[in-house]
Order: sequence, then C-alpha cells, then structure tokens
Amino acid sequence: MKKYLCLILACCTAACMLSGCGKTSDDPDTSSGSNAVTTAPAVVQSVPAVSDGDMFTDRDLKGETGVQTISIRFDNDVPVCSSPAVSISGTTVTILQEGCYTLSGNAADGCVIVDTNDNAKVQLLLDNLTLNRKAGAPVYVRSADKVFITLPDGSNSTLSCEDILSTEDDTIDGAIFSKSDLTINGSGTLTISSAAGHGIVCKDDLVFTGGNHIITSASHGIDANDSIRITNTGITINAGKDGIHTENNDDSALGFVYISNGTFDINAQGDGISTGSYMNIKDGTFQILAGGGYENGEQKSSNQWGDFMGGGMGGGRPGHRAAEIPTTSTTDDSTSMKGLKAGGSLLITGGDFRLDTADDTLHGAVIDIQGGTFRLDSGDDGVHADQTLTITDCDMEISHSYEGLEAKDIAISGGLIKLKATDDGLNAAGGNDGSGMSGGRDMMFGDGRPGGMQGNATGSITITGGSIIINASGDGIDANGTLLISGGYVCVSGPTVGDTATLDYDISAEITGGTFIGTGAANMAQTFSSSTQGVIAVTVGNQPAGTTITLSDNDGNLIISHTSELNYGVVILSTFNIKKGETYTITVGTETASFEAY
Repeated sequence: MKKYLCLILACCTAACMLSGCGKTSDDPDTSSGSNAVTTAPAVVQSVPAVSDGDMFTDRDLKGETGVQTISIRFDNDVPVCSSPAVSISGTTVTILQEGCYTLSGNAADGCVIVDTNDNAKVQLLLDNLTLNRKAGAPVYVRSADKVFITLPDGSNSTLSCEDILSTEDDTIDGAIFSKSDLTINGSGTLTISSAAGHGIVCKDDLVFTGGNHIITSASHGIDANDSIRITNTGITINAGKDGIHTENNDDSALGFVYISNGTFDINAQGDGISTGSYMNIKDGTFQILAGGGYENGEQKSSNQWGDFMGGGMGGGRPGHRAAEIPTTSTTDDSTSMKGLKAGGSLLITGGDFRLDTADDTLHGAVIDIQGGTFRLDSGDDGVHADQTLTITDCDMEISHSYEGLEAKDIAISGGLIKLKATDDGLNAAGGNDGSGMSGGRDMMFGDGRPGGMQGNATGSITITGGSIIINASGDGIDANGTLLISGGYVCVSGPTVGDTATLDYDISAEITGGTFIGTGAANMAQTFSSSTQGVIAVTVGNQPAGTTITLSDNDGNLIISHTSELNYGVVILSTFNIKKGETYTITVGTETASFEAY
C-alpha cells in the first residue's frame, strides 16, 4: 500500500521528492544586486464612475420631438424639397440650417449632406428611406454642433455605399460619415451596407439610444474617435474588421466605450468590440464571433515543452523547464481577433456574454468583473489582463482556452468560475498579451522546500472567495510569484504528463482558509509552502480519471469526497476542518492509508 500512497513532505528536513533539487549553475541569480530588473507599470486609463445621466442627454433619449419637420423626398432618384434651408444639386441634398428634417423615398446614387454652422443642431428622421451612394456616404455630416438621426416607430430604412470617396478634406469611408457629434435614436430599423469601408463613422462622440441596426461592412461596423455610448439598442454587425471600434490617439481620456444596455450580435473578422481607452459595460446581451471562433486560434499545447528530464524540445536538467513557445496573437493589432478588447481598463458589472473568439475573449490592461454571465470559447486566453484581473462576482464558464485566466496579478473574491485550458488554468504572469514570463520551475528548486529559492518574479494570485473549478492540461495554478488562498472553494484537475503540476509557484503558496482540492502530476509536484489550516499532500501512483478520493478523520467523519476529471498521480487537500498534526485517512479507489496533516 505504501508504495502507492506517499506523503509529500513540506519542510526542509524532508527528503526532496524530485531529483535535481539542489542549486546548480543554471539556477537564476536571486540576489538583489545590480542585475535585478524593475519595470514600472504603464499608466492605464481607469474607468470613471459614470451613469446614463452622464453619458446621454435628454434629447439623446427622446427620439421624435413632435416639432414640425421639413420634408425631403427622393422621388425615383430626384430629390424634392421646397425649403430655403435646403440646397439641391443633382441627386445631392445639402442641409444648410438648424432644424428637423424628414427624409423619405429612394435613390440609386443620392446623398444628404449636413453643412451648417458649428452651433447648429440638426435632426434627420429617416422615414422608410432607401439611399445608395456609388462613392462616399449617403449621409454625410460635414459641419454641425450635433446631429440626431431618428428612426420613427415602424420605419425601415436602408443606407448603402459602394466605394470610398477621397476629397481634399476627408476620406469618406462609411455609409454614415459624421465629423460632428452624432446620436442615433428612435425605435425603427436601419440597415447599413458598406462594400468598401466602415458602416458608421463618427469623428466625435457617437451615441445610440434606440432602434434596431443591421450593419454589413468591409471594415469596422461602427467606428468613432472620441467615444461610443449605447443603451437600449439592438445592433447586428457582420464586419470585415472590428465590429465596434473606437480610438483616439491624441487624448487618452477619449476613445472609450460605454454600454448600459442593448442586444449585440456581432460577427467580426477582427475584434468584436475594441477600444483604445477604457470600456464600461453595465448590462446587455452579447453574442460575439471573432476571427471565426476558437477553432481558428493558434494551436498550442503544454506538450510543446520537452520532458523535464531533458527529452524533446529544449531539454535541460531535471526540474528545469525548457524554453516556452511564445504565445503572441496569430496576427498583429490590425487583425486582432478578440471578443472585448480595451487598451485601458475593462469594467463589467452585468450582462450576458456568449463569446467565441480566435484570440482572447476578454482582454484589457486592467480587468474588473463585478457581475454577469459568461460562456466563453477562446483560441487563446479566456480572460487576459496585462496588469490586474479582479473578479468579485460572475457566473463564468470557459469551455475552450489555451490559458483560462491570465494576468500579472489575479484577485478572486466571489463568483462561480469553471474553466478548461490546454495549458495553465490560472496564470499569474506578466507582459502584453503574453502567456508567461521568465520563472516557473527555473526558479523553484533551491533548498528542497516547496517554493524553493525566491526569484524576482512579481506575479500574484489571491483567492478570498468564490468557487473555481479548473481542468487544465498544463499547470492548474501557476503563480510566477506568490499564491494566497484565504477563502472560497478551489478544485484543480491537472494532467499526469509533461512538465506540469497542480500548483506551480516561484516564491510562496499559502493557504489560510477555504477549501482546496487538487490532483495532477507527481513528477514536478509542489504543495503549499505554508498554511494555518491542515494540508494533506500525497503521491498516489497512477490513477485513472473517475477514481474517487475520500478523506476522513480519526472518528470516521467524512471531510472531503472528490472524483477527478483527469488521470492523476498526486492529491493535495486542505480545508478549515483539517487540523495540523492530526492524523487523517485517505482512500483513493480501493487503497487506504493514514497520514498526519502538516
């Protein structure tokens, strides 16, 4: 029996369970001398505390105002209007004064231009308008303070453009092209087609407060410079680049996305929703397919590394991980294929998200998830933050990913998270869109203790609550730095092949509360380096998936019962009612043994 169930000793007086635990010339220098590298974090545009009242004016939300309107009708390609506020030249209508205008009829090559003084507010009611433009935008806002495009109840309008128009002043590359603030409201339907450019372009703030929008475009579906603000709107996009895109290279406070509600069905060859600054999502229903989905992501696996004994790619001494395959995106930023992508902070407080992406499903410099339901399929990381990932509440299931959750620092205090990864489940790493950083087991084995010598890795994973269920083909939890569990429920199923472990950390792994159940490979196993509650960590031979594990106290009271999803060779158990120094009985399949908790 004892040849199958063996205690993983957790102090420096114990024999090291792996060969090659002594320090060698290959171990990194851990001194604090001149070779130490310190990198200051980049300044990230944070998400301001704003509400709909800050983002939308009363007129944005109102739609039809009830005031008398000026009629502009395209009668079989011929525009008709009797108002002196309107100039007509061929099939081009130019609006010259502030006011409210109703547009109707159809034209095969027509155009409406708003060219007023920069203090004027203009409202355009699209009353079953069908307007095509051979080159340029059928609706072009050249000058105004603000333009409102209203979709009356029951109306169904279509705007289409066949080619981009380059002028001395502008490159007009959308079916709607506005150089001023633009609001689209109402409750009707607007169909947009742009064969060569974007669907809707706004060089200022772009606001949606109603209506149903169906957009097909060769480039971005919706593109704005300063901001995109959406509430109570239905948007369906099929885009050759990003579905929704905003970016401002001149002002870091601009180029943001704010969504308080709406329904989004986006099929994008690029990102689903991309912002150069922050993104704030409060609610809504999101169905996003980016880059053709996770099956089009770069094929990666933890088995790309060589055997830890030196076989395969890279080789190395026992306990030394071969060089990792870089995991940058399959394409550059111009063809990024992420679901929700923020150049700054990404804040989500609610909503229903069904994202299937070739690259990361959620990506940002800093990500804060405070609510919402997520069903994610990723060809790369399920959730990736360059700096900090914080989760306080959510219902998240990641069915496909390379790494499940990745950030330099990960903090989880609530929610239900279930994930499957072909590499690490949770990875505290560093870098922009990378899968890892130097460290890992290269920094692990210094003095025979779990955690070994301390490297200069600075990542962290902190779990204070929530339920986290991990199925990983790489490391279950990989902290390139420190791991602290003080609450919650964590269950890890890891593999028995390759250079993998249930827990992998460089500096320390501490458990002071909560429940941890972990299974995985024994070859490179680490257990907790310190704890305030008891820990049982044993090697158990080669056990097939589905083999039940039970832990009982001396009185026969059942403490833990668990069935692993994957084959395993090591078991690590800790919960509040396991006491240090007391003896517990563990049964794995038909085998039983007793061990003292450390």
